[in-house]
Amino acid sequence: MAETLVVGSKRFTESYILGEIVRQAALRAGERSVHRSGLGNTAIVFEAIKSGAIDIYPEYTGTLDREILGNPRSSSLVELNRQLARYGLGVGVPLGFNNTYALAVREDVAQQRGLRRISDLSHHADLRLGLSQEFLGRRDGWPGLREAYGLPFPSPRGIDHGLAYVALATGQVDVIDVYTTDAKLARYRLRLLEDDRHYFPAYEAVLVYRLDLPERFPKAWRALQSLAGTIPEPTMIRLNAEAELQGKRFTEVAAGFLDGAAAASPAGSRGLLEVLAGPDLVRLTLEHALLVFASLAVSVAIGVPLGVGANRAPRFAAVVLGAVGVIQTIPALALLAFLIAALQRIGVAPALVALVLYGLLPIVRNTYAGLQEVPPGVKQAAAALGLSEALRLRLIELPLAGRSILAGIKTSAVINVGTATIAAFIGAGGYGERIVAGLALNDRVMLLAGAIPAAAFALLVQGLFDALERRWCAWPPGSHDPGARF
Repeated sequence: MAETLVVGSKRFTESYILGEIVRQAALRAGERSVHRSGLGNTAIVFEAIKSGAIDIYPEYTGTLDREILGNPRSSSLVELNRQLARYGLGVGVPLGFNNTYALAVREDVAQQRGLRRISDLSHHADLRLGLSQEFLGRRDGWPGLREAYGLPFPSPRGIDHGLAYVALATGQVDVIDVYTTDAKLARYRLRLLEDDRHYFPAYEAVLVYRLDLPERFPKAWRALQSLAGTIPEPTMIRLNAEAELQGKRFTEVAAGFLDGAAAASPAGSRGLLEVLAGPDLVRLTLEHALLVFASLAVSVAIGVPLGVGANRAPRFAAVVLGAVGVIQTIPALALLAFLIAALQRIGVAPALVALVLYGLLPIVRNTYAGLQEVPPGVKQAAAALGLSEALRLRLIELPLAGRSILAGIKTSAVINVGTATIAAFIGAGGYGERIVAGLALNDRVMLLAGAIPAAAFALLVQGLFDALERRWCAWPPGSHDPGARF
């Protein structure tokens, strides 16, 4: 079977569109291709391409210089290629536009405060900043910008990029970070503050690819080379507007660009029922069910023995219960980034490992607590009958602790339904695909179309376990004692 070109993209509108353009260009050239969209932030996507989990993704020269390679100044493509070669990567196909960072304020606020340049902010310490989480942590983002301009804002508010425009428009924040090709700049009448100290480098859009790509996918590579210089800044702004303001799907926007179609009339907003019952619903449901039940099965297989071991060895209990508790506190994206590097892949495998780890706590704790509550007299009676410890555990203690164990499994399953939405950040599918896309577009309909099935699935899972629990409690008929069968 022919190899498949795997295209990645980050979690914002422009990256979705460019990733889809790359996928469709390769497909039209006769190569099999798939788009792993919305793969979280820069760190996750770069780990994915280093590991070979993806073959190519759209990036920006400024991000490569400052965030990934740590260069203090802008580099040429030749120099970037020299530095990326140690990772087995290359950079090329300049797409034709520069999309740099900027700070933006509402026009009325800018006029009232006399704001024209970033340096003007230093005289207005009462302004409320709402900056994207990635910008807050980037080397070329907030820390360096604050130092370069001496800005008096110690702890700006972190906010998702897709939601920042609404927060600014409604007066919840006064200053946000934006991309200069954002389609919403004109819609919300925003003023871009001049980078008067030239802090931000050029962010020329390019493609980062694995060095073996031209050999493995020669037809796709020739097609991608033809994209060089074909997307000037006004075109990119228009494509972003088609997705964000006209409600077009990313696949439609990319196809229109490759077909040479001009912007059509607004497509109009799609209704919730239309998006909810879209053609991807069955696929997303199957992917979500796989993630939830496969991870739950492994969590049970690991968690119950750990709970038993904790019950049998008090010193071991503190270590086990502490460890599973600490795992629960690890931020999801940080754990996913680590797993991508450790497993050398994106998609289902790291998502399953993360869900298994997050699912352990209620199972281990409930197994341990259930066994602790078995009356000592029952254990002594079983020992007096000559039952071995293994038989006592299997025939007496586990059945008596069964309701507690089942409650832990149910809790883990319901939590996993919601947690499984993070799988979309690394291309593992599920209802999170809609939620991630909805966040990128600030599309409430898309968000609800992902959240409602996830909530319904959680209720279904809880109902199944409730029915199983009632069946357990009714065994044997007329008895409410699970140990009565023994």
